Amino acid sequence: MVMTALPVVRAVERSLKRRSKEPRKQVVVWFSPAGKQFTNKDADALAKYQDVILVCGRYEGIDERAKKMLKAIAPVKEFAVGEAVYTGGEVPALAVVDAVTRRLPGVLGKDASVEERRVASSAVYTRPETISYKKKNYRVPKVLQSGHHANIDAWREKR
Repeated sequence: MVMTALPVVRAVERSLKRRSKEPRKQVVVWFSPAGKQFTNKDADALAKYQDVILVCGRYEGIDERAKKMLKAIAPVKEFAVGEAVYTGGEVPALAVVDAVTRRLPGVLGKDASVEERRVASSAVYTRPETISYKKKNYRVPKVLQSGHHANIDAWREKR
């Protein structure tokens, strides 16, 4: 099943007309397994647009002519999200919305909270300091309990 072009183009056109008065602040994102792999750098770039229209195909996608028509209206960026192929663009769209939204000022409270912009380990811990499971104790590393930020940062960088 392939979605027909004109309804998609008209929907995007109508959406863009209702939004920004500055066309250069608009972008259309087209999801395709053949697209460029979406990265954090792409999320940073999309966060600078005022209007981002996400076009999600279904099953075999959307008639290719729709993409050509849309390029006459606004810039079109074609992305794939991950190496898997999905039945529709909704899951990739959700990933893009989350990745872009977390970069907007105030969404995470402070800019330092954006994971790739801070020194962090993939290992995180909560209380209690020791958890017993099947006769074995699992402890939070002592350095994380020390309160010594330089040592904690050094430990995180090693991991």
